[in-house]
Parts: sequence; structure tokens; C-alpha cells
Amino acid sequence: MPQEHAHPALFNLGFRPFFAGASFLAITSIAYWLGVYLGFLNLQLKNISPFQWHAHEMIYGYGLAVIAGFLLTAVKNWTGKQTPHGYSLAALFACWASARIFWFLGESLLPLAAAFDLIFMILLIFAIAVPIVAVKQWRQLAILSKLFLLGLGNLLFYAETLGPAEAIVASNIQIALYGGVYLIIGLVLTIGRRIIPLFIQNGVDYQVSLFNSRWLDIPSLLCFLGFFISELFFDALRFSQVMAMSICLITTARIIGWYTPGAWKNPLLWCFYIALLFIDLGFLLFALSETLQLSPYIHLHAFAVGTIGVITMGMMARVSTGHTGRSLKALPKRVFFSLYSLTIAAVIRVLLPVLFPSLHTLWIGLSGLLWLIAFTLFFSTFLPYWTKPRVDQKYG
Repeated sequence: MPQEHAHPALFNLGFRPFFAGASFLAITSIAYWLGVYLGFLNLQLKNISPFQWHAHEMIYGYGLAVIAGFLLTAVKNWTGKQTPHGYSLAALFACWASARIFWFLGESLLPLAAAFDLIFMILLIFAIAVPIVAVKQWRQLAILSKLFLLGLGNLLFYAETLGPAEAIVASNIQIALYGGVYLIIGLVLTIGRRIIPLFIQNGVDYQVSLFNSRWLDIPSLLCFLGFFISELFFDALRFSQVMAMSICLITTARIIGWYTPGAWKNPLLWCFYIALLFIDLGFLLFALSETLQLSPYIHLHAFAVGTIGVITMGMMARVSTGHTGRSLKALPKRVFFSLYSLTIAAVIRVLLPVLFPSLHTLWIGLSGLLWLIAFTLFFSTFLPYWTKPRVDQKYG
């Protein structure tokens, strides 16, 4: 047996274990969270609230797992250099999975969760940086820098969580959690600018050339940096609102330039539009939150469910299909229902609490149920893709 095949197919390439782990966590974590939120379960944590636990696991658990799986796969393609596979990939995944397990086993094991989570981040950054530096693809440093900042955000969260209760600085936990969401949105904007128009052009059944203006790149970057810094580190609400509205306008211009009606025939294409529209909606809700007296958290759920949830599911489906030798034009029907369910969950979670705030608990429960349906369908569909060799017998 060749050495490269001396391990389970699950560890052939980064997307396999991390997409499987992320999808399983999306089910178990949200199911547990709904039990806590609705009063059926009790989460005993001394230094943080159940809301903060939920946010951390969705950002630094689910979100980082999808990012890890995507980058470990994409960087290999971008650079032509091998990323961790086989037993080294299994070890990297074990660090991530161990942190998730220790979170569930109780507060006394949080130091172990922190240790494994931070080791995972260090190893992941190293695994991504080595091939990028080796081939001098300096433009990828924008992605690497966001990954590094996510590592710092997770470190800050654990530093506060594991310290004495009387020394906790609530604003630092907020920086870690809000910053994590914003950084993932930044990654979506950075990577999306490169791949979304290309995927749409190649995915529709006719010739089209989408508008992808470089004139929007610098304003988009500057406005995002302005928003990120002012919202997290300064009490400058008006400036943050102006930056948010500017990002909304720039993203709208992106959507218009990348729009073609044929994309609505394929969920792996229209999910990009849905994700971008929820970026628009999130920044718009932030900009108008004071005027409309909205919840300060509602824009975060537009980002978390509508953008991060939808685009990560779409990208996991695309990568898992293409990188296992299957056709992107012959998707199982359950993938369609998964993305439909998740999109409806996002609409219910973000818009209905704004329109009918008295039924807030109902909307959260219904949205959570649709999320669980979406990811259960998704996980059951793709588990064989992740755990079995490529259908074309290639390694990967």
C-alpha cells in the first residue's frame, strides 16, 4: 500500500475532517444552545454567560473549522505545495476537536480547551504560512493576517475566561467575540472578491463577463478597517455608522456588478448573493440601529446566520463535491433543501424579531429548528464524500 494511502480517506485533504467536524458541531452546538435558551438545559459557567459560550463556539469552533478546511485545501491549489495530510492533518484536527469536547465536559476542563484551541491556531497559521511564503505569494498575506488576528481574538477570550471573576474586563470579551465575527466577514469580502465572480461566470450555462472593479477594492478595505477599529476600540458610534453605510453601498455595487439571472438556477451560485445581501443588511441594521431602536445584536446575527452560515454551507458543498471528483452540476437534492432551509432560518432570525419583537423567543426557536434541519440534511449527505476516497481514484 502506498504511504499516502496508509491512512483513512478522511485525512487525505484538509476539507474532509474540518468540514465534517464543523457540520457536526453546527448540529450539536445549536441543539444544546436551544435547550439552554429555552430553559430545558443548564449551562454552568462561572466567568461567562451562556450567550458568550454560544458565540464563541460558533465563531472559533464552527467558523474556524470551515476556514481551516477551506484554506488547507485552497492554499495547496494556489501554491502547488502540499498542506498537512495523513497523520499530521489528523493531529491538527484532533487539537480542534479536543477543544470542543472539553468545552462540553465542564468548566473545570476549560484550561485544556484553551490549550488545545490555541495550539490548533498556532499549527494552522504555520501550515498556511509555510507554502505561501515558500512561493512568495505575498497577496495572500491579507488572508494570513486575518487568521492571525482570529488567533489573537481567541487568546483574548480565553485570557478573560480563565482569569479570576473579579478581574474580568467585559469589553475584552466583547472585542474577542465581535471582532471574530467581523474578521470572518472580512475574510468573506477578501476571498469573495477573487472567487465569487469567477465561480458565477463558470457556473451559469451561458457566456457572461461580470464586472469586478478594482476601484472598489481600496475603498472597501479602508471602510472595513475604519469600521473594525472604531467599533471595537473607540467610542465613535457616528463614525462606525458612516463606515457601515459605506460598506453597505460598496457591497451593493459588488452585487450589481456580479449579478446575472442564470445564477438563480444553482444554489451553489445564488448562495453567494444571499450571503452578500446579508452583509448589506447587517451593516445597514448597524447603521440604523440607534434610529430604529433595534437590538444591538441583530446585525451580528445577520452576519452570523445569513452570511457566514449560508456561504460556508455553500462553499463546503462546492469543495466537497469538486474535490472528491464529482460533478458540480449533479448535486443531491438534499443540498438544495439544506440551503433553502438555512436561508429561511436567516430571514426568520434577523427580520422577524425586528418586525414582531414580542414573539422574539418563537423566532429564535423556529430559526434554530430550521438551522438544525439544514445541517442534519447537509451532514448526512456529505459524510460519505468526506470519509470515502475520491470517485476518480485520485488522492485528495
